[in-house]
Formats: sequence, structure tokens, C-alpha cells
Amino acid sequence: MAGQQERALPLRLSSDLGVFMHLSIRNLAAAWCVFALGLSGAVGAQGKHNAAETYPLRPIRLVVPFAPGGSSDTITRLIGPGLGERLGQQIVLDNRSGGSGTVGTQIVAQAAPDGYTIGLAYIATLAINPAISRDVGYDPMKDFAAITQLTSSANVLAVHPSIAATSVRELVALAQSKPGQINYSSGGVGTIGHLSAELLQQAAGIKLNHIAYKGSGQAVIDLVGGHVGVMFGGMSAVAGHAKAGKLRLLAVTGKKRMAIAPDIPTIAESGYPGFEAIGWFGLIAPARTSATIIGRLNTETVKVALAPEVHKRLTGIGFEVVTSTPEVFAQFIRSEALKWQKLAKQMGLKAQ
Repeated sequence: MAGQQERALPLRLSSDLGVFMHLSIRNLAAAWCVFALGLSGAVGAQGKHNAAETYPLRPIRLVVPFAPGGSSDTITRLIGPGLGERLGQQIVLDNRSGGSGTVGTQIVAQAAPDGYTIGLAYIATLAINPAISRDVGYDPMKDFAAITQLTSSANVLAVHPSIAATSVRELVALAQSKPGQINYSSGGVGTIGHLSAELLQQAAGIKLNHIAYKGSGQAVIDLVGGHVGVMFGGMSAVAGHAKAGKLRLLAVTGKKRMAIAPDIPTIAESGYPGFEAIGWFGLIAPARTSATIIGRLNTETVKVALAPEVHKRLTGIGFEVVTSTPEVFAQFIRSEALKWQKLAKQMGLKAQ
């Protein structure tokens, strides 16, 4: 019996050792899985960090949500080359027109947030269109990361000489005496020219009759021809006609007078404090783009916009160069979106 017990003991020890070894291997495997997962996360985070730090490694697409030509093209062709030079990669302009700018803006919203697709932001695409349309396919305040504002530009309140008014006050008095009888033109429903007129009507308590055109070019032609009496237009579009005596310029829509036309007062100065209706452009990226990438794009874009040659050319065609931090531009976009949403609701404005 004693011999049998002595022989059984090693057998039990051997069995216990096997169990121990089995459990140890399982624990080791579990520990390795935890370690591997942690390592994988660290490598992934490091990869993202390195991608942002080494950005950019290939050309960057700048989506312009309008057809070639016009203000949007002018701005991007002035900014693009310098920005590409500073970043060490080409900036490829990609014009994607349609839907009053919404088609190209949708492309930016849906792009990968890696810094290789950025977009030109405009007051119409991020503030006005969302205010007057049921669904533009993106949320202007959630689907984008602001980079910087680039420019702002005031419109000019111009009248045909047949309108017996030489100031905003006189125009308002005339409109009050003829409610709904004075026609004003714009480049279309929802354009900044249209909404500038709506804002004045609301502020002054007057009623004008809107004649919407498919583009500002024909709107200016009919203003000069006397077919309409009033228009809020770009300075470059109306200044030549004013010099020829075919139009009269009453006021500008910005907070301050324009450097290229210092003798023309603002509407705010003319009796309507706080009045402001400006067009603006900026740069945006898809939401969730790395803050490091956004910071790099902001720093280099601001330097390009403020470079003497670029600044001179932009101001020479009626733009005010306005740069900002990403945070300030994001706040500005939000304030503009809410401002025009409020006006659209009050006036019952809808896209046609």
C-alpha cells in the first residue's frame, strides 16, 4: 500500500502541474492580447499624430463651389499658388458648380477629414442657402472645420437717376409714399443683393417690389436702362456707370466706409445703426479634421492673404482682406447662419 501511495503522488503532482501550466498559458495569452491591443492603439494614435505632423505629403484639392470666373475664382487663384508654395505641395483648384454652391460644398462635407480636401466657403453656401432652403445636404455649423476667413465685401445701394433720392433717408421717404411701387433688381432669390434689400425694408418699414434675375449682370443692365429703380450691387459692377452719370450711389452695406469709395456713407450712418449685409469668403475643411492640420492651414493661409502683392490685388478689386483664427471664423459662420435664418423666417423667404 505504501508503495502504491508513493507511486500515486507523482501522478497527482504531474496533474496539478499540467493544470497550473494550462492556466498560466491562458493568463499569458490574455495578458498578451491586452498588451497587443494597447500597442495597436498606441501605434494608431502615433500614426495619426505623425500624419498630422508630416502634413502635407501630396497635393491638396481646393473645391470651389462655383463655375470658373467671378469673385470665387479670383480669390482662389490669388491664394492658391502662394499657399501651395508655403506648404510644399500643389493646391489643385476643383470647380464644382451647381445648386447655388451647394453641390461643391456637399463634396467638402463628405470628404475624408485628412486635410487633402478643403473648400472655399461663401456667405451663400454656409449662411443664406441653408436659411432659405429646406435641405442643402449639409449642416453649416456641424459638418465643417473652419480654417480662416479670407475677405469681406460690402454692396452698394445704387439707384437710377429717375429715382428722386440722393440719400438713404430720401429713398425711404419715397418708398413710404409709394409702398410696393418701386422696383429693385437682384441676381436672384437668396443672393446677398436680395437679402440686403430685404434687411433694409425690415429696418425702415418700407415695401419694395423685387425683380429677380438669373445673375447680377442682367440686373445691372436693367437698372442702368431704367427698367428697375434700385439695386444692391457690387462696387465693381456699378462704379463705372455711376462715373458716367447713369447711376447714383447712395450708401454701402458694410459697418464702415469702403477704402475705394470713402465719400459714400454706410447705411448704418444714414439712420439705421447696426445695419450690415456683407459678402464674405473663407476656407473650410471637413469636420473632424485634425486640429494640427487646421492650425497649419490657418497659419500659412493667413500669411499668404496678408502678403503685400495679394493684399493689394484683393483690395484693388473691392475686397477687404479679413483673416482670423479658426475659432473666430467658426463663431462668425454661426452668427451669420443664425442672422439670415432669422430674417428668412420673418420675411417668409424660400428658394425658388
